[in-house]
Amino acid sequence: MNSVALIGRLTRDPEVRWTQDQMAIASFSIAIDRPPRKDGTKDTDFPRITVFGRQAENCEKYLKKGRLVGITGRIQTGSYEKDGVKVYTTDVVADRVEFLEWGENAQHTRSESPQHASYGQQVNYSGGSGQPGKDVQPNVQQEMPAQEQMPMGFEAIKDDDIPF
Repeated sequence: MNSVALIGRLTRDPEVRWTQDQMAIASFSIAIDRPPRKDGTKDTDFPRITVFGRQAENCEKYLKKGRLVGITGRIQTGSYEKDGVKVYTTDVVADRVEFLEWGENAQHTRSESPQHASYGQQVNYSGGSGQPGKDVQPNVQQEMPAQEQMPMGFEAIKDDDIPF
């Protein structure tokens, strides 16, 4: 299985190039903090992300340096020759790009962001081992009554309306 899920901030604006068939290819990198070591030092990884097609066009249009994104995709390796030396590359080819911050909310924490608060939930993930599924617990805090969480035009359903 070759599957990757990442959350991080863009280190630069996406760069888009076009194939001869007019398909967009966006490239950017994101900063992802590693869990702190026992001595308290932190490291950061900067994986390069490649996105194809309509998603690449949307990345160019809506993403900017510093924006928080979620990426799902796969690892792809390659190599090329530069000055007679073989250079190896590792990229994440994104199947899906989630824009986790919008507009003026960029660079605000989730608890400060009015956009996220309007849905009444704040989700913080914390952990220490760095291993998937270990020490990662969603911490969901309700900030508004359930009725105020509904987006405009929606209404709550009753238990009697559910067919099972």
